[in-house]
Order: sequence, then C-alpha cells, then structure tokens
Amino acid sequence: MKEHIRELVEQALLDLRRLGRLAQDLPTPAYTVERTRSREHGDYATNIALLLAKPAGMKPRELAELIAATLPATQQVRKVEVAGPGFINFTLAAACRLGTLRRIFELGKDYGRAPAGSRESVTVEFVSANPNGPLHVGHGRGAAYGASVASLLDAAGHKVQREYYVNDAGRQMDILAVSVWLRYHELGGVNVRFPDNGYKGEYVVDIARELRSRAGDSLRRSAIEITDGLPADESQGGDKETHVDALIARAKQLLGEAGYRQVFEAGLAWCLQDIRDDLAGFGVHHDNFFSERSLMTDGYIERAIGILQEKGHLYEQDGALWFRATAFGDDKDRVVRRDNGVTTYFASDLGYLLSKFERGFERAIYIFGADHHGYVARLKAAAEGLGLDPSKIEVQLVQFAILFRGGQRVQMSTRAGSFVTLRELREEVGADAARFFYVMRGNDQHLDFDLDLAKSRSNENPVYYIQYAHARICSLFRQLAEKQLGYNRSAAEAARARLVEPQEELLLDELMRFPEVVESAADNRAPQLLANYLRELAAAFHGFYNALPILNAEEELRNARLGLSNATRQVLANGLALLGVSAPESM
Repeated sequence: MKEHIRELVEQALLDLRRLGRLAQDLPTPAYTVERTRSREHGDYATNIALLLAKPAGMKPRELAELIAATLPATQQVRKVEVAGPGFINFTLAAACRLGTLRRIFELGKDYGRAPAGSRESVTVEFVSANPNGPLHVGHGRGAAYGASVASLLDAAGHKVQREYYVNDAGRQMDILAVSVWLRYHELGGVNVRFPDNGYKGEYVVDIARELRSRAGDSLRRSAIEITDGLPADESQGGDKETHVDALIARAKQLLGEAGYRQVFEAGLAWCLQDIRDDLAGFGVHHDNFFSERSLMTDGYIERAIGILQEKGHLYEQDGALWFRATAFGDDKDRVVRRDNGVTTYFASDLGYLLSKFERGFERAIYIFGADHHGYVARLKAAAEGLGLDPSKIEVQLVQFAILFRGGQRVQMSTRAGSFVTLRELREEVGADAARFFYVMRGNDQHLDFDLDLAKSRSNENPVYYIQYAHARICSLFRQLAEKQLGYNRSAAEAARARLVEPQEELLLDELMRFPEVVESAADNRAPQLLANYLRELAAAFHGFYNALPILNAEEELRNARLGLSNATRQVLANGLALLGVSAPESM
C-alpha cells in the first residue's frame, strides 16, 4: 500500500509540473510514506509537501492542499486530508483492508515475502565463535540475531548466504590443542601441571578421551620431557602467556608435525561438530563453514596483498610489510606480513573480505560481538584499499546478553569452564523462548535475559503470549470440527464485508501491515521490529476473540470471523518462522 500511495504522489507531482504549477526542473526530494501514529489521522501520511515547499516557493500547507487535490482517483483510498503544518494523510477504503484476507489466503506461507532474488545477493557472517569450546549464552544472541536478519533479508527478496567463519588457524586453537594433550596424559596416568591459561572445561576431557581411544599411547611423552625448562607460569611468579606459548612450542617439537596435527584436529573437529549440533538444536543453520586456513591454500591472502601492492597502498618498515590504513580513515596502519615472513590476522581479514566478493556476493554483512567495534573502520579501510565499495560492507555489532536467574546475575568465564552454555539455556527455557528473547531488543542495546520470565506461562512472557494466540486459533478450528459446523475459504471471502466491528478493523489493519514490517525489519537489520509487531498482532487477536462471538455467531458472520482468524493464524506462523520460533497448535 505504501508503494501505491507513492505512485499516487508521483503522478500528482508529474501532473502539477505538466500544468505549470511546479517548475519542470524541480527535483523530487526523498520523502517518506509512513503509518500514522493514530488512526484518527488516517492510515498513512507523507511529508512530501514539507520537504518540497521551500524549493517550490510555497507554504507547506498550501502545497499539500494542491498535491492532495491533484491526486489520481483510486479505489484503495477512501479519504485524503491535509493535517498540521502540511502532512497529507490517507485513509484506506474498506475494500482495501478486506482485500488483505484474499491475499493471505492466496499466498499462504509466502504472504509478506518479496519475489525471490529480486534484490542484491548478500552473505551474512554470524556466530563465528572460535571452535575451542561449546557455545555460551553470549554466542546465542549473535546466533539468534544473525539467523533472523538472514531470514528477513531472504523474505525481502535478497539472495542470502549464511556463513560461519571458522578460526582454525589461530593461537587459541593451539592453546586448546595443548589443553587436550595434557588431559590426554592425565587419562593415561601421566600428571603434568595444567597451565593457568589452558582451557579447563569438562569438554576438554571428553575430547582427550576420544583422542586416547583412537591414538592409544602414541602421543604420550614423559612429564619431564614436557615441562623441563619451561618458563614459569603466572601462579609460579611468571607470565601465563609466555608459559603457554612455550608449552605449545614444546608440544610441536615433541610430537612432530603429524602428531601435533592429530591433537589439533581432534580438538577442532570435536568443537566444530558440537557447535553445529548446538546451533541445529537452536534452529540455526549455516550454508557454509568457511575455513580460515583456506585463505592461504586458495590464495586469497596473497591476492589481497598483491592488489594493495599494485595500488601503492603498502610500504615496508622495520622489515615488515604495512598497509597504509590511515589513508582510508583507520586509526593506525596495519601490518600484513611480519619481518619473519608470516602473514598477520589482518592479512587474513583482507583475504576473507576479498573472497566474499570474488565468490559473487554484492553485499557483505558481518555480525560481531560488541567487543569487535574496532573492526568497523578497519574493514572499511580494507575495502577501499582493495578497490571495493565500502558502502557494500556492513558491520552489525551485537551487545552482550546478561543472564539473570532468580534476580541474580549469572557469572561466566569461558576459560575457567564456569560458563552457561547455549545448550543449557535451551534445556532450561526452550529454544523458542531463547530465540525470541534474544531479538526482542535492538542488537546495539544491552540485553538482560530474565530466565524466570522466559519460562513463565503468562501473558507477561511475550513468546508465550504470541504462541498462545496461534494455538487459540487452532483450538477454534478443532472446536468447529467437533461441532460439525461448516467453514471454507469461499464462504469466508463472500462474507468478509461483515467485518465492521472496531476489533475486526484493528485486526485487519495489523494483518495488512505485515509485509511492510518484514521489509522494514530487513532493511534496518532490526528483527525486534517483527518481534514487536507479533506482540501487537497477538494483542489484536486476543482483543477480537474476547470481545466478539465467533463459533456462536450466525453462519455468515461466523464464516467471516473464522476467515479473519485463519488469516491471523497464517501471519502469526509466517512471522514466528522468520524469527526461528515455532507456531504450536496447542499449549
């Protein structure tokens, strides 16, 4: 409907230019067509006259009245009024609202969706947690947000790829490998002091147990071989980072390349499979798990460095190769290759960014935790240096989720192994509640996750309230069958003009704006807009259900109200699916 109103306004402006009431060369500003805040001001309003008045040399209200008088006739609009300083308000015709029911019946699951592939292709990278342990509740928010954004973009007509970047070449993975190797020794009766900086979770023991069942004693070394001459750990008066780095070097020396790779891959494979399983249980699926190591083997890093070199954006200093990132707005220049010839993490970032566009995507969306805020300027600078369009690269930051149980904050520490895993959260509150609660607020806002509320079966729990509306409609149709009362879509469509009560009109309005909400939520990367809409739609249905008889109404009115209820059920299901939440038929 917003597009239809925009077409009416554009035609009116064209006619006014043709009639000489507006200058032929007067450009049309970027105006808006939005829902009004109150139905007493109509259904939609545009600010075109407010923006165009000064260039046109007219008063805003005078221009608004001129535009309103020139609008083409349409069966979709019942009334046009000028309000306030120059807003043009549109009130829809009843037939327009009622036509929504037919569209919902015809489109079903596709109601609210734009034509597939009608907009640019997008790769959305999200979660991408280091595969060095189970996902925790902090990762859960990024997973829920990223999956919902990807689904919304898909519904809005984009071709979407969901990607997980696997950090399988970094230092944290080496620390995991050493942690597994030492637990492997403990299981074999060789007790070696565990590093302060090692991963202490029980899952490390599980990995070590699996490794031992496959490798036997082939990876076993003596305690003195492992620890002799190592620098002191933090609890011994030394530096924990220096100690663990020395331990990693010792493991590589004692095991050789093949032996160390066996330990490393055991940790990587176990954690990555655990992450896949965990995400699947959360209703989150990625189309591609992209290996960091492939950036080197497939040549992306070297190609990226070559492009920067060719464009003159690199320079040498102290034996290292630097990218002149400050020339593109970054706060400092970045090393791409160290003096020992080894490429840096930033070089991997360059290669990965290049890969996204070489693989044919037109837009790249990164979804990071809030602690990665420094990546915004860094990636924009990298894009400009590589000759890519920086406007096609987005970084969405997800703020932390703080878990509360019984009014008390739950503390977490990944390396100490005392964190609450995403799996534990799902088991406690359910995947539906977790997915919905994570996206109720904007990703740039801190989230206090109330476990007690998420588990409650009350109207204060938003996901329960919405799902109950869907289940209530399903119950309505079960009762209809039990009473052996007839209903079909044709009868509902034939009787829809009977829907004239305020509660019915409000519900029709809510159903009508669903496609607009999906588009806005997608364009703003804001699934909370859809979450809020679903609460409002559920409230409108509960109000309709409680105020008006449905099954006990006379036949024609019963069919009309059942049709309205069935359309509501469909839209609730469509909206919940985009957020990864189920639509139960009973509760």
